[in-house]
Amino acid sequence: MSKTKTVFFCQNCGVQSLKWIGKCPSCGEWNTYVEEVVERDKDQKWNRQTDRKQSKPILISEIQYEQESRKDTNNDELNRVLGGGMVPGSLVLIGGEPGIGKSTLMLQIALHIKNCKVLYVSGEESEQQIKMRAERIGSNNNECYILTETSTQQIFQEIVKISPDLLVIDSIQTLQTNIIDSSAGSISQIKECAAEMQHYAKLSGTPVFLIGHITKDGNLAGPKLLEHMVDTVLQFEGDRNYGYRILRSVKNRFGSTSELGIYEMQGSGLREVSNPSEILLSQRDENLSGTAIAATIEGMRPMLIETQSLVSSAAYGTPQRSSTGFETKRLGMLLAVLEKRHGFRLGVKDVFLNIAGGIRVDDPAIDLAVICSILSSNEDIAISAKDCFAAEVGLSGEIRPVNRIDQRIAEADKLGFERIFISKYNLKGLELKKYNIEIIAVSNVEQVFSKLFG
Repeated sequence: MSKTKTVFFCQNCGVQSLKWIGKCPSCGEWNTYVEEVVERDKDQKWNRQTDRKQSKPILISEIQYEQESRKDTNNDELNRVLGGGMVPGSLVLIGGEPGIGKSTLMLQIALHIKNCKVLYVSGEESEQQIKMRAERIGSNNNECYILTETSTQQIFQEIVKISPDLLVIDSIQTLQTNIIDSSAGSISQIKECAAEMQHYAKLSGTPVFLIGHITKDGNLAGPKLLEHMVDTVLQFEGDRNYGYRILRSVKNRFGSTSELGIYEMQGSGLREVSNPSEILLSQRDENLSGTAIAATIEGMRPMLIETQSLVSSAAYGTPQRSSTGFETKRLGMLLAVLEKRHGFRLGVKDVFLNIAGGIRVDDPAIDLAVICSILSSNEDIAISAKDCFAAEVGLSGEIRPVNRIDQRIAEADKLGFERIFISKYNLKGLELKKYNIEIIAVSNVEQVFSKLFG
């Protein structure tokens, strides 16, 4: 019998140490080290070297490249985020807050995917609970198998019997392997179970989806190594006060990391939102001050969003700066530009900014819309609902060009907008005749102000 080996792990960042440490040298947290058994008798360890291919060095010029074949998930939004569909042998990790809809999304994929044998492994719900959810969603797949098990050894025994084309694990924190003598959800268990799933995916060519929990800070629970092991990391997010959910790609070895998919949570499951502008533009009967429409792009998808601002006198002496869905530091920078370069006295006023629809936007092309909404609220003059904006604002107050301006203009034209404000430096190479929308080119904030408010 070999001696039992124990190691101390940091529960916050996953760094290991041979002895207990009060303060973690990696993340700086106190009292986060716990002792875990990482290896028992080697005779009991599962041998993962079976059927391993012999590797040898090869010149890069001699490597034969073939385009990977992707499997359609029968879900356009998920296909877009994955880069065109599931890649054989890929390991995908989906994280999100409790109750956001991770299990619903994966069960919906398992039930609606065509010509695919699916094994859905749940360590959190019973078979009856999954059946109730499946009846609410609606089942079209007669080859969807449900397994309620947490032991990886038992799971692999069933995998050998069924030979699925797609494996879903709900969730990776509930799995437990006999190789590691520690409780489920511990750092060593998560790492070893993920390694076994990775080995199975690469050896068999079967796509594997892992559902993961997140911590109170919003990060994926478990060691950071988990995110490095998988091929794709998807973040499922959304505001509980809204019925809309956003599937965002954080890491993707087979596609872009800037794509996102949008869903609407309904009683019958998640509905795909093919036109994001329908949820990001609020419906109102009359024009109100403080609102402006911005043409933004997420990945390959152009969409129009509504920025809402409220400017009022500071009631408590110290002006407040608050933003929802937009970076607060960038808001402060834009306010400083208006104050310093253009003479608008906003330093003694409260400024509140909100991106409608509960979405968070990082595209600098919405700068001009943010400034226009702030000025509209400050002057209490409404901006026409048929105007939209697509430009970045520099520190000197100039209107800077943005990329893919033709797609932004085409989206605004398609949705019926009459005018779009862009940088004059974006006019080079732009065919104005093919658009029905009026394109107004500006170079500074004063020009925008005079055209909007006279």
